[in-house]
Amino acid sequence: MILPIRAYGDPVLKKVAKDIEPGHPGLKQLIADMYETMYEASGVGLAAPQVGESIRLFIVDASPFAEDEEGKPTADAHLKDFKKVFINPYIVEEEGTEWPFEEGCLSIPNIREVVSRQPKIVLQYQDEKFTEHEETFEGFAARVIQHEHDHLDAKPTRGRWKASDAFAPWRTRSSPAAASTRAARRP
Repeated sequence: MILPIRAYGDPVLKKVAKDIEPGHPGLKQLIADMYETMYEASGVGLAAPQVGESIRLFIVDASPFAEDEEGKPTADAHLKDFKKVFINPYIVEEEGTEWPFEEGCLSIPNIREVVSRQPKIVLQYQDEKFTEHEETFEGFAARVIQHEHDHLDAKPTRGRWKASDAFAPWRTRSSPAAASTRAARRP
C-alpha cells in the first residue's frame, strides 16, 4: 500500500525516532509499504518518520546510481543490488573530506540543494531479522544512508543547506541551477 509521505514541517519529522524491538507490530508490512511508497515517489531511500512512524527504521535502494541516464554502467555500478533495510541504525564513525552533491528529499518535493557529507561511514544496525551488523559504507551508499539517518535524528536535509540557500523553490529538478549542480564532482 502506498503511504502518504509527511511534508517538511510535520511534527513527526521533528522528533528523534525511537528504537524498536523484535516483534514490533506490523513491521513486515510497514517495510513492504515503505518500499512501494519509495518506488512510487522515485526515491532511493525512505525513513519511517517520513510515513508517520517515529521509529528507527529506514530503507534504501541505491540501484539508480548504478547507471547513467542512458542506461550505461557508472563508476557506482556496484550499487546495482544495493537494497537494504536498516533497523535501529547508528552512525558510529564518519571520515574523509566532505563532498558536495545535490540531494532531494521526498518530504520536500521538487526541491534539490547541494549538501556536503563525508564519503565514508561506519554504521551499526539490525536487519529485518534483527541480526546485528557493523558495516562500512562509502560514496553514494554512505550519502543515502546519512540522509535517511538524519530523518531518524530529526535533522532534515533542509537543515544542512547553507542559510542563504535554505529554501530555494526556484531550484527544482528541471532548473538550470539544478542541472549544473548535479554535475558536481565527488572524490
